Amino acid sequence: MYCVETSGLVHAYPGGGRILNDVSLKVPEGSIYGFLGPNGAGKTTTLRLVLGLIREQQGTVALFGKALDTDRRAILKDVGALIESPSLYEHLTAAENLEVLRKIYRRPEARVREVLELVGLADATDKRAGRFSLGMKQRLGIAMALFHGPKLLILDEPTNGLDPNGIVEIRALLKKCNRRYGMTILVSSHLLAEIDKLVTHLGIIADGRLVFQGPLEELKAKGHATVVFSTSNGKLVREGLSKDAIAALNRSLVADGIDVHAIETKGDDLEAIFMDLIGSRGDGVH
Repeated sequence: MYCVETSGLVHAYPGGGRILNDVSLKVPEGSIYGFLGPNGAGKTTTLRLVLGLIREQQGTVALFGKALDTDRRAILKDVGALIESPSLYEHLTAAENLEVLRKIYRRPEARVREVLELVGLADATDKRAGRFSLGMKQRLGIAMALFHGPKLLILDEPTNGLDPNGIVEIRALLKKCNRRYGMTILVSSHLLAEIDKLVTHLGIIADGRLVFQGPLEELKAKGHATVVFSTSNGKLVREGLSKDAIAALNRSLVADGIDVHAIETKGDDLEAIFMDLIGSRGDGVH
């Protein structure tokens, strides 16, 4: 079953061209789905449509097998989201921001502390949100999205503003939510290396069109690695070798009395495959 399924989404802003053109997302239930693309490719617009924040001009949106336009209220109670920047009460503390949600969702008082600890803000409980760094605000936004224990979590660039250690912690948090609670996570990003370490499935969008969708391993299988052996006789270059073939060639070289100083693969990483898919449209992707 697909947790999120869109069909033929088309969207254009007044006076401009199409932002989205026939976007059909299929997010498997229980997956961590990375929505990857250059800046301006249509990621945020798609997520806004999925949440009903803007209305689709053409196409359909379904979550949990239900049509968004007819079951929006029932659907969204099981969804947590953080789109662009967090919506916080900056004059309130981190705990007070979550206390507002606790009363709305009628959850136990202990839930506030539990979620703050989950996102690494336990030491900032009594600090006003207006004094938070960008990264801390991002963490609090994620805490608010997670607070009611949604079945589906939608995050738009969740590691924005975080330092490298913070990125690692948020990655671990999202994996925990996925594995422990069975939460489906749809996350947009332009950080290729981070997506590679996080997701199980991937959708790549460029110029408002999906250019790939499927399991991460399926995308990686599209790569054609160039393998460079640096040896005592110079450099030996081979294309498209499997891991077993690389090992066999290395053994053969050594058996022939040739020292192998280094083995390097080029062109089989996610970034190279991504750039091959979108060509020159990769501005803003790292």
